[in-house]
Amino acid sequence: MSVLVYTESWNGIFRKSSFETVSYASETAKVLGTDVIAVSLEDVSDDELNKLGNYGAKKVISVPNINKGDSQSAAKVFLDLSSDSSVIIFSNTYTSKMIAPRLSVKMGAALLTNVISVSEGSDIQIKRKSFSTKAIETAKSNTEKTILCIAPNSFELIETGGSCTIEKMDFSESGSLSFDGQETASGKISISEAEIVVSGGRGLKGPENWGMVEELADILGAATACSKPVSDLGWRPHSEHVGQTGKLVSSNLYIAIGISGAIQHLAGINSSKVKVVINNDPDAPFFKAADYGIVGDAFEVVPKLIEGLKTFKSENE
Repeated sequence: MSVLVYTESWNGIFRKSSFETVSYASETAKVLGTDVIAVSLEDVSDDELNKLGNYGAKKVISVPNINKGDSQSAAKVFLDLSSDSSVIIFSNTYTSKMIAPRLSVKMGAALLTNVISVSEGSDIQIKRKSFSTKAIETAKSNTEKTILCIAPNSFELIETGGSCTIEKMDFSESGSLSFDGQETASGKISISEAEIVVSGGRGLKGPENWGMVEELADILGAATACSKPVSDLGWRPHSEHVGQTGKLVSSNLYIAIGISGAIQHLAGINSSKVKVVINNDPDAPFFKAADYGIVGDAFEVVPKLIEGLKTFKSENE
């Protein structure tokens, strides 16, 4: 019984989350004493597919004629390929969130999301984040087959130095959706996958002051984000909105500038490992949730932080 894993691509390129998911699948396969079979949708080059072998995939099944946005057809693909798999693994992307529930219903399989640990035995039992990531619970699958969705940035990349075989598959059956074209955001680091996120709130007073947020993010190699009021005001695009009703962040470092820390915002960033807040209000709720805090005017603190980082980088290049 193999471990089946979905490896999502963006414009034919795999991102960190795909390699992270394969690494997790590889460790799970070791516990079960089996191999990893990766599944790729849409058109991906053989050179890119071969990269999956370095993270533990023994075989890659490429299905170039299925659009990943067609969750109906994608679920049928995985249903057909999962006959010899007891565990099917997905990342935590929006595409995976569309496919995995459909597959769970079709298979009658348990679906465990926000997974942060590898099962220690053949009876699948894992730890997962729950209650807006404020708690960690232990969950056990009681079904013959199990679907796992991995929480982002929760499992390290493990390079095995291995190789994989590639099999091309033409899946002719299609769902009720058709795609005339699609647009993918480019040139920016994905918030959901970023290791560092720099976020701004209404304390920045207007969109014209976002230059220092973007400069700080550029120095750190970080993604930019914002609070809900900022996106509602049109200062920043809704794609950067972080919080309970926006995107969830699981970064290693989250820097909040001029954000008070409403409970809805904190629910979206609780998974971040280290939280830093810069705010001129010492009573801002964010300070209670932060690991480090600076009470001060963002327009004075952030420029000094930028200069300090520039100096540090120049001295250590």
